[in-house]
Amino acid sequence: MTLYVQPDVSLKPFNTFGVDVRARLFAQARSDDDVRQALAYSQAHGLPLLIVGGGSNLLLTGDIDALVLRMSSRGIRIVHEDCGHAVVEAEAGEPWHPFVQDMLARGLAGLENLSLIPGTVGAAPMQNIGAYGVEIKDVFHSLTAMDRQTGQLREFSLQDCAFGYRDSVFKHDAGRWLILRVKFRLSYSADLHLDYGPVRQRLDALGIKQPTPIDVSRAICAIRSEKLPDPTILGNAGSFFKNPLVSAELAGLIKQTHPGLVSYPQPEGRVKLAAGWLIEQAGWKGFRDGDAGVHQLQSLVLVNYGAASGAELLGLARRIQADIAERFGVELEMEPNVY
Repeated sequence: MTLYVQPDVSLKPFNTFGVDVRARLFAQARSDDDVRQALAYSQAHGLPLLIVGGGSNLLLTGDIDALVLRMSSRGIRIVHEDCGHAVVEAEAGEPWHPFVQDMLARGLAGLENLSLIPGTVGAAPMQNIGAYGVEIKDVFHSLTAMDRQTGQLREFSLQDCAFGYRDSVFKHDAGRWLILRVKFRLSYSADLHLDYGPVRQRLDALGIKQPTPIDVSRAICAIRSEKLPDPTILGNAGSFFKNPLVSAELAGLIKQTHPGLVSYPQPEGRVKLAAGWLIEQAGWKGFRDGDAGVHQLQSLVLVNYGAASGAELLGLARRIQADIAERFGVELEMEPNVY
């Protein structure tokens, strides 16, 4: 067996919260064969297999009695070009933001609004990552995944993935499919999305009247850097809660007592509320309990000031959930996967 399996490994470097827990066994997969070997090893030793990418969507609450497999495969290639478009395939272990920047450098547009999101390519479809009006589903072509039960490969189309708001088929069947590589359909001509959040205002402030995709990426990087802490400096997993979807009736009731409610009507008649606004109104912004806290500038972000445990961060999240439910009648859902 060529897969290198290590015992008793700290996972602190492999999760952006910087929580110091240990894996019973740890290995890195750089090829499909490595993945198959990890599957066989876990089955032979009667151990669960936990897959991690960049660790940016994880909250680890204790030591992991499993084989933790980090997807470390690398590679980017253009597999098809036609009519001003290109289909680009990237391996699961490619870091997301450098991949976005690589595409922009090649003159390919479509990913610019997703700049500076932490994590890896393979993890991106799991929760249909999105930012500033663009989601993975908008630029997705297909992906290759391995069936963890049989070791067979399967191609997933856009329809197969059943993408929703921070959701996909892979979240609902997390124990079965392991994403190996993802294809994106990108364009050599820009169709820019500028009307979500402060993107257009930032470009106007810079005096950029005819922005390029690179201009949009730079503006979004600047906005995100101002609002969100760098996980290499302050442990966090980005936005910790999803923006909740509620009935129009409930949104109306909240607005009666909170006229400043930040809300976005949805096509199906429901209303998306800004979770960060709800949390801030409840007084949690900047809250700190030991080394577990809520970021001072962005109330959607839980942070580890140094030595917080995963259990402490989870406890804080549950306190916030209970408070928002009591105050507003709104159930907040956590974005990170909790183990």
